[in-house]
Amino acid sequence: MSTVSFIHIQSLKKHFQMGGTTVRALDGVDVEIPAGSFTVVMGPSGSGKSTLLYLLGGLDRPSQGQIEVNGQRLDKMDENELALFRRKTVGFIFQSFNLIQSMSAEQNVAFPMQFDGIAPKERTRRALELLGRVGLSDRSHHRPNELSGGQQQRVAIARALVNEPALILADEPTGNLDTSSGLGVMQVLSELHQSGRTILVVTHDPRMVRFATHKIFILDGLLVSESEYQAANLSFE
Repeated sequence: MSTVSFIHIQSLKKHFQMGGTTVRALDGVDVEIPAGSFTVVMGPSGSGKSTLLYLLGGLDRPSQGQIEVNGQRLDKMDENELALFRRKTVGFIFQSFNLIQSMSAEQNVAFPMQFDGIAPKERTRRALELLGRVGLSDRSHHRPNELSGGQQQRVAIARALVNEPALILADEPTGNLDTSSGLGVMQVLSELHQSGRTILVVTHDPRMVRFATHKIFILDGLLVSESEYQAANLSFE
């Protein structure tokens, strides 16, 4: 196993039953991703790309194979260890933002820090600092329904950074945004990468590729080359 890989995946499989059919969401995937990379994972709906992200984030368990992230074997962890891994190592960004509607932007960002016993004043300070980093200092007291989609996703990015995660996982982060807002979110992710973060983005958005240092293409639960992906008549448009 390479010691330089931040993510090491070997013979990864995720199968599940749907009625009387076995769905092979991932069917033997090998991946090496270095630290400090910006990896874009592309594939059509149902290809297995989101499954890969959930497995990397410890949100799901593999049917078979190895997953190692920053020296930690996820496939060997129990539920408590996975919960700690998610809290300490990973920042999640979702297509639907997953903000708490009754809370302000500042409160949404500060909320996860409660679970680490951080004092209220420090939570507020860090939340405001992170909102500043994503360009929302003037929106800290606004609730989600008072923010645009792009602003809500920036709040979600700030929230993903509260515990200084080594890995940021983003699932279709521009999927619910208009063109301009989507580009703004991409630029924020690119800036985070340039500051040293390891980022993995699952996306249909072809514009995200311009920021990538690494690209992964998935078809039917298997990794394929870019040429194979394009030959399958799949479009980035």
